[in-house]
Amino acid sequence: MTVNQAFRYELEPTVRQRRLLAKAAGTARYAFNWGLALCKRLLNAGKPVPPAVELHRLWNAEKPRRSWVFDVSKCCGQEALRDLDRAFGNFWRGRKEGHRVGFPRFRRKHGRRDSFRLTGSIKVHPRSVTLPRIGCVRTKETTEKFRGRILSATVSREADRWYVSLAVEVERDDPQPVEGPVVGVDLGLTSLAVLSDGTLLESPKPLAKVQRRLRHRQRLHNRKQRGSRNRRKSAAGLARLHRRIRCQRTDSLHQTTTALAKTKSVIVVEDLAVHGMIRNRHLSRSIADSGWSEFRRMLEYKTQWYGSQLVIAPRFYPSTKTCSACGHVKTEMPLGDRVFRCEACGLEIDRDLNAARNLASLVAGSSPETQNACGAEGSGQEKGLVKPAAVKQEPLSRQPTAAAVGNKRR
Repeated sequence: MTVNQAFRYELEPTVRQRRLLAKAAGTARYAFNWGLALCKRLLNAGKPVPPAVELHRLWNAEKPRRSWVFDVSKCCGQEALRDLDRAFGNFWRGRKEGHRVGFPRFRRKHGRRDSFRLTGSIKVHPRSVTLPRIGCVRTKETTEKFRGRILSATVSREADRWYVSLAVEVERDDPQPVEGPVVGVDLGLTSLAVLSDGTLLESPKPLAKVQRRLRHRQRLHNRKQRGSRNRRKSAAGLARLHRRIRCQRTDSLHQTTTALAKTKSVIVVEDLAVHGMIRNRHLSRSIADSGWSEFRRMLEYKTQWYGSQLVIAPRFYPSTKTCSACGHVKTEMPLGDRVFRCEACGLEIDRDLNAARNLASLVAGSSPETQNACGAEGSGQEKGLVKPAAVKQEPLSRQPTAAAVGNKRR
């Protein structure tokens, strides 16, 4: 099968190449802001927003007034205007479908991440990458595993490091179906998730470990004089710390999702409304740092790569309130109750393990609520599909190689 895959490498540019990379990122940012300002003026005048092709034609007419844009590749401004056209398309489509998609915003000069995209003559060598108008840039790691047809190259800066992400078209062998159990995954905050087989996926908690140091550096940064060299150094140190936290979280999510996709035949997860849940000011930091959306995004493409199957449970399915043994549904289950106690059958079990088992039962069709919702007659208990669990609370086995982040368990 043909898939689009990205290969990301850290660059080791020279001083001259660093200046060219910064100038290319500045050109892309300026073109995006120029196009956005033009579109706003047209909207205020009651005119429609021009498409990307028309914006590019107007940008070419604007180039002679700014000679510095000719020092970099033409793709910098062209791809930035395509991003602007895509942003407007997402905004209009979101308003039409009722989704909350923000209006395009101007890009800051000293933002968190500078980036630009290149197309055309891009070549990959054993230890370097050739980029248009920039030249051959060394990479800090070998590129021997690279394969496929290059579609584009996105160069980005994180703190004081430059990275290149090569979007390629790769031919992958059709995966064989994974021979493994069906598992339900209940995402949490203290741990990344609890599986229906009792496995607890733990986390190194990178943000919680450096929270005190991060606050100290932020206070020192606020005391620096604006525009001074010391403030720039302090900002670079904060950016490096945030990049380290982000890399640790991403690495943990990659290890966990890869292990699940390779060993489980069917993975059942919840359709969580993360955008709405993150508004809870008591849990917002833990929810954002857990990376729930990234966890699901990784599972979506890795299950296709390795031959497993991902099932998304309905958003309003009461997995936490439902008893995994008899199917009794509670009216409420406060967040502080960490043990699920069923009034009907007397089951006592960890609430996250109970929810994971309910999710796993959706695939086997053993959930009474799911069958009734689908129009089937009778419950899973009447058909003999529900296996009663032990009355005592079961211990959760720990998996030291898995990861998640947060301060509280959902």
